[in-house]
Amino acid sequence: MSLKCLGAVRGRMPLVVLTTSALALALALGGAMPDSSSAAADGKPRCISTPRAYRAAWEARQVRCVSPSLFGTTHARGSASPYPSGFWYAWAGSSTNLERYLELRRTYGDTPPKVGIGILSYVGYPGLNTWDTPTDLAVYTLPRGVRAQVPAFETWFRLLDEEFGNTAAYPLAAQTQLAYKYSRLGPRQDAVDAFQTVTGCRRNALLDGEEVSAKIGCNAAFLGALAAAGPSPYATGESKSCFRNFAARYRGPKNAAALRGALYQCQDAGFLNTGVGLGYNTYANPFVCKPAREQSVLQKYTGREFILPNTEFDRLPSHTDIELELGKPSQRRFLNSGYC
Repeated sequence: MSLKCLGAVRGRMPLVVLTTSALALALALGGAMPDSSSAAADGKPRCISTPRAYRAAWEARQVRCVSPSLFGTTHARGSASPYPSGFWYAWAGSSTNLERYLELRRTYGDTPPKVGIGILSYVGYPGLNTWDTPTDLAVYTLPRGVRAQVPAFETWFRLLDEEFGNTAAYPLAAQTQLAYKYSRLGPRQDAVDAFQTVTGCRRNALLDGEEVSAKIGCNAAFLGALAAAGPSPYATGESKSCFRNFAARYRGPKNAAALRGALYQCQDAGFLNTGVGLGYNTYANPFVCKPAREQSVLQKYTGREFILPNTEFDRLPSHTDIELELGKPSQRRFLNSGYC
C-alpha cells in the first residue's frame, strides 16, 4: 500500500513545550512525540482506535492494543476497495490481527520481507514463494450500522437465503455434510485436507499452485459448480450473479462438493479457508520459532477473520494504506525454515 498521510497538514508546526515526563517518554519512543491519544485520563495506555494512529504506531515500531472498531485488509496496490469491485463481501482481519502485524513490524522491521510476507502468510495467502504483486495493508473503520460477520459456512448460507430467498440450491443436508467434514479433522489434518476430502482436489497439487481441475483429482460436482457459476469476481464475474448462475444452471448433485465450489468461485473461499472464522496457512507461523515442518497444525492457525460488505475506500469513515515491502522470492526461505 502507498503510505497516504491522511489528515496531515503541510506548513508550520506549533511550538510544543515538553514536560520532563513527556520528554522521557519521547526519548523512550526513539525521539518521537507521544500521540496525545495514546493514554487515557487515568494514565493507562489507550487502544489505537483510528487508522491514522495505527499508521503512527507502525512507523514508530510500537506495539499497542487495537480497538475492535478497526479492521485490516490486504489488497493489490492502487485498488479502490478492499476487494475487487465485483465481490459482494470483502474479507478482513480483526483488531487482534492488526496487533500481531505491529509485533511483526517491531520484531522484523530491519528485514522488511519478513514483515510484508509475514502479514500475507498470516492472512492466508497461498503461493507466497513466488508472489510478486505489489500489495498494501488497508486499515479502516466501518460506516455506522455496518457489522462484521464471522465467515462460517452457516453464515454464508444465511446471507444467501436473505439475499435470494429459498432457491433450493443449498439444501440443509448438503450444508450439514459440509460443516461435518470440516469439523471432523484428525489431530494432524487441516483445512487443506478437509478441502481435499470434500472436493477431491489433491492437497500437494493445490499447495504447488496447480489450478483446480480433473487432472489433480477434483470431482465432478465441484467442477460442475464452478462451470455453472461462471467467471470469478477476480476475472470478469460478480459475486451475486455468480451465485445466481449456480442456482439456475447447476444440474449435478447438490452435495457438499457443489456448495464448496460455489463459495470457492463466487466469494474467494479458497482451499486454506477453515470455515470457522480463523485464518490458517501451511507456511511457518511467524510467531512460532520452528520450521514449518516442525509446527503443529494447531500452531499454524492464525488470527480472527471477518467478512464485510465490500465498498470503496472513499465511502468508509476513515482509512489509511500501509505499503508492504515483499522483497524478492529468493529472500523468503523463512516461509519454510521459520522466522527466528
